[in-house]
Amino acid sequence: MKWYQLDVDHIEERLGVTSNKGLTEKQVEERQKQYGYNVLDEQKHTSRWLIFLKQFQDFMVIVLLAATLIAGLLGEFVDAIAIMLIVLVNGFIGYFQEQKAEKSLDKLKELSAPLAHVLRDNKWERVSSREVVIGDIVKIDSGDRIPADIRIIKSTSMETEESALTGESLPVMKHATAIVKENLDAQDQVNMGFMGTLVTRGSGVGVVVGTGMNTVMGQIASLMVNTKKTITPLERKLAELGKILIVVALLLTALVVVLGVLQGNPMYEMFLAGVSLAVAAIPEGLPAIVTVALSLGVQRMIKKKAIVRKLSAVETLGCASVICSDKTGTMTENQMTVKEIYLNGKHLYVTGDGYDIRGDFFINKTKVEQNHPNLGSMLLYGMLCNNAILQSKKGKYSIDGDPTDGALLVAARKLGFTDADKGTFRIIKEIPFDSDRKRMSVIVEDENQMRFIITKGAPDVLLPRSTFWLDGNNKALIKTADRSRIDAAINTMASKALRTIAIGIRSLSKNESLEASFLEQDLTFIGLYGMIDPPRKEVKLAIEECRQAGIKTVMITGDHVNTARAIAKNLNLLPENGLVIEGHQLNQMSLADLEEIIEDTYVFARVTPEHKLKIVKAFQDKGHIVAMTGDGVNDAPAIKASDIGISMGISGTDVTKEASSLVLMDDNFATIKEAIHEGRNIYENIRKFIRYLLASNVGEILVMLFAMLLALPLPLIPVQILWVNLVTDGLPAMALGLDKSESDVMKRAPRNPREGIFARGLGYKIISRGILIGLVTLIAFMLTYQNNPDNLIYAQTVAFTTLVMAQLIHVFDCRSDHSVFSRNPFENMYLILAVISSLLLLLVVIYWPPMQPVFHTTALSLRDWMFIGALSAIPTVLFGFKK
Repeated sequence: MKWYQLDVDHIEERLGVTSNKGLTEKQVEERQKQYGYNVLDEQKHTSRWLIFLKQFQDFMVIVLLAATLIAGLLGEFVDAIAIMLIVLVNGFIGYFQEQKAEKSLDKLKELSAPLAHVLRDNKWERVSSREVVIGDIVKIDSGDRIPADIRIIKSTSMETEESALTGESLPVMKHATAIVKENLDAQDQVNMGFMGTLVTRGSGVGVVVGTGMNTVMGQIASLMVNTKKTITPLERKLAELGKILIVVALLLTALVVVLGVLQGNPMYEMFLAGVSLAVAAIPEGLPAIVTVALSLGVQRMIKKKAIVRKLSAVETLGCASVICSDKTGTMTENQMTVKEIYLNGKHLYVTGDGYDIRGDFFINKTKVEQNHPNLGSMLLYGMLCNNAILQSKKGKYSIDGDPTDGALLVAARKLGFTDADKGTFRIIKEIPFDSDRKRMSVIVEDENQMRFIITKGAPDVLLPRSTFWLDGNNKALIKTADRSRIDAAINTMASKALRTIAIGIRSLSKNESLEASFLEQDLTFIGLYGMIDPPRKEVKLAIEECRQAGIKTVMITGDHVNTARAIAKNLNLLPENGLVIEGHQLNQMSLADLEEIIEDTYVFARVTPEHKLKIVKAFQDKGHIVAMTGDGVNDAPAIKASDIGISMGISGTDVTKEASSLVLMDDNFATIKEAIHEGRNIYENIRKFIRYLLASNVGEILVMLFAMLLALPLPLIPVQILWVNLVTDGLPAMALGLDKSESDVMKRAPRNPREGIFARGLGYKIISRGILIGLVTLIAFMLTYQNNPDNLIYAQTVAFTTLVMAQLIHVFDCRSDHSVFSRNPFENMYLILAVISSLLLLLVVIYWPPMQPVFHTTALSLRDWMFIGALSAIPTVLFGFKK
């Protein structure tokens, strides 16, 4: 279908939709069934069978399987079957870990997918772009990615960047008029918007005519689908560590085997023991556990309203030393309310909070009526130069659109204006707001076909463009004294933390050029709106907690310097001697100049998105790890340049979200603090299970090595070594990855990003605990064997049980960097259940008669258990008391 040739009425008729109401829920359901989701075909996932078989491709596992096959051929059927079963169970555990990690990452992809603004059942709502169907009416603004192929039905100075499709780097101006030409290429269909392309300017409304693979992007989907899975720096470090550990483990294992053979042990028995020890000692599951721990941490972050788009951000969060945060909506409620109006040279005060339309206007304590000079006109102009929509649900009002526009809309409603009043005017053209212009204009025509332009924006931009002003009922030239009075009003409002918006008009003739540069001149200044966006209640505490965590919070805002200073003081963000820098000062500073004062600066006011990049670089050059927030398309470069880019989930554009590592679902500063808290905890939990796994592995290798050096029989047989690896190492290690944070995690200084895995004494803890675990196991074996030299199975059972118990007690020591006694063990019920499960399985292999010949065990007495308990507690209790 050549949609570009059809006019809007024909398109609506063919697709069964009206552009002012949108589709019904029933139509959406039917079309989703008919056309499927709005997604491009992805690469086929690796089959489950292949993932399962991949668990057995490790060289040492293959050697072990070969050895057990030989054992079976030599008649050792019980040992062979037991080892095969353990390897199989281990494979299943690895398989389920990989599946869980993959599902978590898929869910993450889904959550971070862009949102589309669609009209359904006469209401605008935001849905995931994959939910968009043919016939949907979509609204798009500067910075958005177009969610599907659309036929544009309304365009306001809209331009799109289509280089991904056409190779054309220059933006394409879009319009809504049908094109009669035949066989146009995509780049010439200027009334169409294509899936995945970026709106660089203006705004528009379109009707969806193609989704998923039935889009222009779908035709070149192969260019977008074949993305490689990236690994995080931590996973890369651990993979390198794993290679080193493999070499060390193999050398020690080979030493054990050689010593055993030299002392007269059977070659076959020592070979099988050596391979089993190597399989147990090599932490091949470490990267998988790290991925699971990261993805589980990410799931916890989602519950706290933070979506991690890149797993590497989880690691970087723990290193953050500076948070550069937007003020509006992040530190404040993002519910702008007009509290004051400067009109006719006087201040009017407005009652009511938030988006509630109830409120009155006062001069001093006298209520102002509707016929107050110019008040009705000013509020009507604010309502016309406006793209927000006021929505009501169960008596509560909300704004769909810009909060500043919302505040002007609510102020007009308080004086009694309705949508019907707006409907009496025809909007001829809109010149949209952007961060460079700092203003927005609309050209309107009234019932008498009289045209005029309404411009609203920053007072410092609007006042130089104003020639006249309204003084009571009179229109007069603005004199220097008048400008001084207006500047004084701006400063008065700003000192109360009010944001100021100026509004002005100019009459136009019918034949006047509609070019923006000519229109926004010689305006008549009407008045000032003073509005406040109150600070979020939870932000003050979050800033204090960040300060205790060694993290500096910096406010960046486009607001007036006095407004920014007042809000910063209110939030206890600005210390007594803290600096406040304005945008014009930044323009005059070199990067070196900024670096000299950056440490003492806490607020940047009247800044543009371009300034943000300079601020990020200055902090980074001083050695900081910077988290930067943003929402607009122009924020993307600064977000990308920062160490942790944070975008707004509600107000953020798709481009900003794509550039970011973290998306705040509630646009709240306190959520950044929670994400850093969670990021620090995830990293500490990874260190905990590395500590536990490696200390346990060191203990297992050393008990065998020491026994061979002392010419003792094998204290552990192959099947016991594999059982320890499967049960004792696996379950508690996973449970450590779910541990809650320690109480002082947000009172420590940020982690150095160059810090190694074994930093802060972790290497010493692993070696020292591992040696002690090995020694107490060997002592248990030696004492039991000396007293019962004819009962090797009994001595091996005591050694096996001591090793397991020492590891299960040691796991509680791994929960803290301080002491085993510093934390309540019942805080982590997953760990308690993991330890109980391991104990029950231990009791099964010791006391259940069918398992005794398989694991070469025998029942133990109460006296044995007291002996084992005392020895196995030594490694943990000894260091606990030492601390």
